[in-house]
Amino acid sequence: MISGRVLMIEDNEQNAYLARYLLEGAGLSVTVQRNGRDGIASALADKPDLILLDIQLPDLDGYAIARELKKDERTRHIPLVAVSSFAMPGEKAKAMELGCAAYIEKPIRALNFVGVINRFLKPPEDPQ
Repeated sequence: MISGRVLMIEDNEQNAYLARYLLEGAGLSVTVQRNGRDGIASALADKPDLILLDIQLPDLDGYAIARELKKDERTRHIPLVAVSSFAMPGEKAKAMELGCAAYIEKPIRALNFVGVINRFLKPPEDPQ
């Protein structure tokens, strides 16, 4: 079981529902923001342990959000995981160049999805 707080910046309700269901089932706390501006504000205010970042959003694209978060000292250390159906050649490389730690293609695969997220989160503290 993993633990931590995840901010998901995702405008598609079905995608957000599935990802939230999988992540909460794995023991994570999940906050969802539907656009880039709210996502950036939430990241700055809440400082989550990981940010899931859709690339195609209604106001700012995921690349602009990644640039903003990585240039701010308060959020640059937070792992970003791009999640997108935007599968054009070079998109994964572009996300990684902007500081994303991983790139997950939609539709997400349930077993692989939580495994990728788990790589970037610390195991819960042992209360001994």
